[in-house]
Order: sequence, then C-alpha cells, then structure tokens
Amino acid sequence: MTTANKLTLLRMALIPVFLGVLYAGFPGSRIAALIIFIVASLTDLLDGYIARHYNQVTNFGKFMDPLADKVLVMSAMCWFVEKGQMPGWALAIVLFREFAVSGMRLVAVEQGKVIAAGMSGKIKTASTMVCLCLMFLDIPEALNTVCVAVILVTTIYSGIEYFVKNADVFKNAD
Repeated sequence: MTTANKLTLLRMALIPVFLGVLYAGFPGSRIAALIIFIVASLTDLLDGYIARHYNQVTNFGKFMDPLADKVLVMSAMCWFVEKGQMPGWALAIVLFREFAVSGMRLVAVEQGKVIAAGMSGKIKTASTMVCLCLMFLDIPEALNTVCVAVILVTTIYSGIEYFVKNADVFKNAD
C-alpha cells in the first residue's frame, strides 16, 4: 500500500473520530473536532501531492480519495444543519452538485474520457474547507451566513462550469 493511500485511509479513519468528538459535547469539543477536521483536510493535500509527485496514483486512490473528501465535508455539513448553522436546503444543493458531477464523470469514463478537477472545483474545495473551519469557531451569525453563502456560490459556480465545459459528454448519451 502506497503512502498516499495510507493517508487517504487515515482520513477515512479520522471521520468517525471527528464525529464522535463533535457529538460528545464536552467543553472544547468543537475546537477538538476542528483540529481533527483540519488534520484530516491536510491529509487530502498531502496524499494528492505524494501520489502525483512520487508516481503513487492508484485506482484505489482515485476512488477513495474523493470519497473520503466528500464524506468528511458532508459529515461536517450534516452536523451544522443539525445545529442550525446551515439550512438543510443548502446541504441539498451541495449534495446535488456532488452527485451530478460524479454522475457526469461516470458517463465520461464509459466514453473513455477523464474529467479532471477544474480550477473552480479546487477553489470550491478550498473555500468550503476554510468556511467550515470558521463555522466551528464561535463566529457571529452574520459571518456564519457569509460562510454558507460562499460555500453555495462556489459550489453552484463550479458545478455549472463542469457541465458547460464537458457538455460533449452527453451528446451521444442515450
């Protein structure tokens, strides 16, 4: 097993720990969960770098890395919905975009095409991670609302961009 894949597995293992700490509700649990979230998020940057730089790209990594990222982010967002810091409809939009882009990628693969992550997708990921980190802190409601708005705007924009740039994927799809 490659180092990059081990980091991806570490990120997956941190998700239940992250959620356990959040739901434990002890004094300082949000900060402890934030630290776990940051560590897990940083493993994403590191495993991608290692995989590309040291030629450790594997089919396992291609599948598990984006899955681990989505589960980590969606876990945090579900908790924020439960706590009233994010409306459920906002989470639904994020989920829709993720499923739609993943579905489009599956259609592309059947045609022998690979849809690489675009710059707007990378900006969406980075801004979402930063906003979620801020939301774990005791920030004013107005800033929390701005964070949700940033997540939504970057999510919607990057989703539209993926579909516009890759519309040809659906030309011959039945």
